Amino acid sequence: MHKFYSTRLLNLSRRFFSTAEKKTVLYEFHQSHGGRMVPFAGWLMPVQYNNASIKESHLHCRSHASLFDVSHMLQVNFSGAKVVDLIKACFVADVDALQEHHSAYTLLTNDSGGVIDDAILTCTGHNSYYLVSNASRADVVMKRLKQVREEQQTEADIDKLEDKSLLALQGPAMANVLSQGVSQTLTELPFMTSTTMEVFGIPQCRVTRCGYTGEDGVEIQVPTSRTVELADKLLQFSEVQLAGLGPRDSLRMEAGLCLYGQEITEHITPVEAGLAWCITRQRRKQSFPGHTKIIEQLKRGASKKRIGLKYNEGPPCRGGSEILDMDGKKIGTLSSVWHCIKILC
Repeated sequence: MHKFYSTRLLNLSRRFFSTAEKKTVLYEFHQSHGGRMVPFAGWLMPVQYNNASIKESHLHCRSHASLFDVSHMLQVNFSGAKVVDLIKACFVADVDALQEHHSAYTLLTNDSGGVIDDAILTCTGHNSYYLVSNASRADVVMKRLKQVREEQQTEADIDKLEDKSLLALQGPAMANVLSQGVSQTLTELPFMTSTTMEVFGIPQCRVTRCGYTGEDGVEIQVPTSRTVELADKLLQFSEVQLAGLGPRDSLRMEAGLCLYGQEITEHITPVEAGLAWCITRQRRKQSFPGHTKIIEQLKRGASKKRIGLKYNEGPPCRGGSEILDMDGKKIGTLSSVWHCIKILC
């Protein structure tokens, strides 16, 4: 099973991503803990660790807590008097309704209604926002943001964070582990909210209660210079294990979450991807890239849409395989395919 996942990730990497290989600050840390490093989105990242198969790592996250290095992801701060105008001109998020310290899953769309990237947008203060998006789309996203700012002559700063790393602690044991290293009560940090706090003695960490595994979790923005220190402290808890790209992929698929390049692309709209829920009723009345096509699909329906399929026997199909009806006519294409690990056990 782990061979299937690692091969699929490697193929996706070669298909969509840069061949340049960068390293996060935890590269040597991963190697010292038995991480199997592979190229992904222009980075060398662990696909799994020697102490657990991908299936075992997947199940550990479902029952305990897993620590993921997601420092390769794009982190951006937005600020300025007209920053809201810039965000509205790029994203489908209802930024007017986004309260301070709250986050929203959102989409950066193109003029044809396709998805340039999906991201988490957080309001960090008055005219101040924080964005996390996919590593594979970092250059495309930055180019788009700067292009829109220039075209509209918007007074807004776009700062790519080069001195911050990002760790994701995911799983039912997360709250118990993290609560032992912070002064704030985690009940005050519900899902999709964010705040800065000291985490295990490291000040000014941004903790956002979110993740991409289907489990309760947090993403912790930490100064790069202290990332190894935080990872070491979290691994001191018996409930916590390191996890790589393999289980991260299987966990998000089991939870029905989209992966860029698979379920969402520049040629797939939010309606077709089953993500229209992230465009609020108020936002649908306002302009955003691709508005005309997306609203038309919301009114009349789309010619294709993402659905979930399951089968009970046989080897797994491959992403990209055609779906045929009983007469042999193509009626769809498979995007992501996996064994439903939790249910099988």
